[in-house]
Amino acid sequence: MSARISDSTVYSHLWGTDELRQIFDERGRLQGWLDVLAALARAQAAEGLIPAGAAETITAELRVDRLDLDRVARGTRETGHSTLGLIHELRRVLPEPAREHVYVGATVQDVTDTWTSLATRAVGGIVWRDLRRIEDRLLDLAVEHRDTPIAGRTHGQPGAPATFGWKAASWADEIRRHLDRLREGAPRWLVGQLGGGIGTLVAYGDRGLAVRARFCAELGLADPVISWLSARDRIAEFGGLLALVTGTLARIGEEVYELQRPEIGELGEPRPEGVVGSITMHHKRNPEGSEHLNTLARLVRANAGVLLESVVSQHERDGRAWKAEWVALPEVCLLSGTALRLGVQLVEGLEVRSDRMAANLRTHLGGTQNPSDAGAAAAMVDLVVARARRARSEESPSWP
Repeated sequence: MSARISDSTVYSHLWGTDELRQIFDERGRLQGWLDVLAALARAQAAEGLIPAGAAETITAELRVDRLDLDRVARGTRETGHSTLGLIHELRRVLPEPAREHVYVGATVQDVTDTWTSLATRAVGGIVWRDLRRIEDRLLDLAVEHRDTPIAGRTHGQPGAPATFGWKAASWADEIRRHLDRLREGAPRWLVGQLGGGIGTLVAYGDRGLAVRARFCAELGLADPVISWLSARDRIAEFGGLLALVTGTLARIGEEVYELQRPEIGELGEPRPEGVVGSITMHHKRNPEGSEHLNTLARLVRANAGVLLESVVSQHERDGRAWKAEWVALPEVCLLSGTALRLGVQLVEGLEVRSDRMAANLRTHLGGTQNPSDAGAAAAMVDLVVARARRARSEESPSWP
């Protein structure tokens, strides 16, 4: 049983996805740490620091299902150290010739920060995939409704004529900027961490940089040039990007939330079979999906703020900063993944009621629309679509 509603059997689907939980749940995280330690052993063996046979044994034997997690937990509590319980368990399960060569010359942060980069790579791939799917549908809507008239609104009131395609193109253009940010950020974020106690690689003597380069290469990560034990800007930037992504999804959701009100009725979110709007007012069709996008974005921004706080850290290592990330980063990623799933469902099943758009335009703006107004809006749609299509033709469907 869990006290956190995000882990609830009943409500967990509202706060995370199974795909992302496989990355961040305890077994997934611990196996990620073990994979990092195995890569470290292989790098050390390649530089002659430990026997090659020991590295092969460590790689073959480090499996989370071989660990007694109750024993690890007990050791963690008794020692008051983040991974000493794990180290004791690893040495218990490894054959004797390899025991003394596991987790040598690394600090807790070397393991956890490197795993964070691996997790960032996995999460970024999911974000990239779903954003492209959302962008694809928005571009289709922009083209389909390039000339569909709608009342443009400012300050919540009808202002001047526009087209729904123009509105959808605005959303697509914002999604495209997030894709650009993801692509541009990958070289900064996807780096390994190996520095030892304070980051100077002193435990490796003159082989330190070579070991680190091999270690990063083993994991498919870039070499960071200098240790980043107390430089937390990478993680803060990634969390900030997810806050922007979910903010955009909430903006789209807010528009759908407002425009599907019965007195406006211009849009409608998809309603899967069996979904109930209200158990007391059966006539209602509550905007659950678009509404929840706002909730998720609020929580992402709050947790991204914690990641931003970690940028201000002390000396060469500061547990106050990076341990807060252990809680905040998975929350940001899980919530963002849920928002992306909802965003995909929302735009792919969106109901566009052009008849109501035209009726509201007549009611509030007299039904007048200058050809030049429609022409300018349509031209902007064409520019957005052309730019996005060109970018998609030049980029990989996968990230990074």
